[in-house]
Amino acid sequence: MALSHQAVINQLENYSKHIHLTKADIFISWLPLYHDMGLIACWLMPILMGNLLVLMSPFDWIRAPYRLLQAVSKYKGTLSWLPNFAYNFCAQKIRDRDLEGVDLSTWRLISNCSEPMRWESHQLFYERFQGLGLRYETLGTCYAMAENVFAVSQGGINTPVVYEDIDRETLQIKKVAQAALPGQTMVRMLGTGKVIQNTRIRIIDAKGHNLPDRQVGEVALQSDCMLTGYYHRTDATEKAFLNGWFLTGDLGYLVDGELFITGRKKDLIIVGGKNVFPQDLELLAYEVPGVHTGRASAFGLFNDATGTEDVVMVAEVDMDDAAERQKIADGIRLIVTRGSAVALRYVHLVKHPWLVKTSSGKTARSANRDKFLKEMQARGQIY
Repeated sequence: MALSHQAVINQLENYSKHIHLTKADIFISWLPLYHDMGLIACWLMPILMGNLLVLMSPFDWIRAPYRLLQAVSKYKGTLSWLPNFAYNFCAQKIRDRDLEGVDLSTWRLISNCSEPMRWESHQLFYERFQGLGLRYETLGTCYAMAENVFAVSQGGINTPVVYEDIDRETLQIKKVAQAALPGQTMVRMLGTGKVIQNTRIRIIDAKGHNLPDRQVGEVALQSDCMLTGYYHRTDATEKAFLNGWFLTGDLGYLVDGELFITGRKKDLIIVGGKNVFPQDLELLAYEVPGVHTGRASAFGLFNDATGTEDVVMVAEVDMDDAAERQKIADGIRLIVTRGSAVALRYVHLVKHPWLVKTSSGKTARSANRDKFLKEMQARGQIY
């Protein structure tokens, strides 16, 4: 991906204005610098804007997450960015004994970003640390992508983050964000705020036509921060743009300028802030004896308890012997753990021809995910 220096500067200027950045702001971060959120929001922005930055190792944070809160208290930090899983992780792992004397009242904005954002994660974090001076209005949201340098929209600046309860069935089947009525299964949607300066978005259908508010479609983007193209990949660049608009691959809807993200057209799995390509995990599975090439499918399922996605691997195998099947399942778990940045939550072994394929013979991961969920529900194992 190619970004001009001017695009980076434009992003920093536009985003800093949107979050009302001042010289008094102090950045507290543990985010790795190979991630655009860490590199742009928590490295280049404070450095180029002349702000104090307190940066710790992500390895230190994962071992001792309380250090983030202690750093906010010690240095009177005001700004931080966190992936959704970090809210759950901090709330569940930090012990009271490590919070003695901690004061979080200087924190004015914590932006939830880089993976699907959950209202429940915000609530868990707030309820755990409100006694330390954490204010509810501190919790913000951000929709961002490297193709726009970083931020596209930001919520929780002038008012608390917007959320609404949507009928799950209408959202999933009719692709319309309709308010849930009593007795209906609902999903609580967390708004990502309104777009930053010099950025425009449209919600479009498969033909590129604009969709009205509350109708789900693909998010299309245009700004002065955009990529100029994918480096040495003219084919990918051509597919990514439609009449000058970048096609994000994300699905969402608008309500009076507030952007809500509902899912991804792409098959990317996001685990603990890490972007994981399912095909990479499937290639590892094919190395296990008994798993044939093209007969495995990896996908993510959101886990409310952890605040991030669990990874599932479904693989077709020929044998019926229980011991042999367990050996294959264990082998898949081991090779994925060793060969990638994630661990599998479920390994589901099935018989051929369980896997759903597209008309061109490709693995239909979304369809396989739905089939897996139906089987779990039929067994009484509702995920």
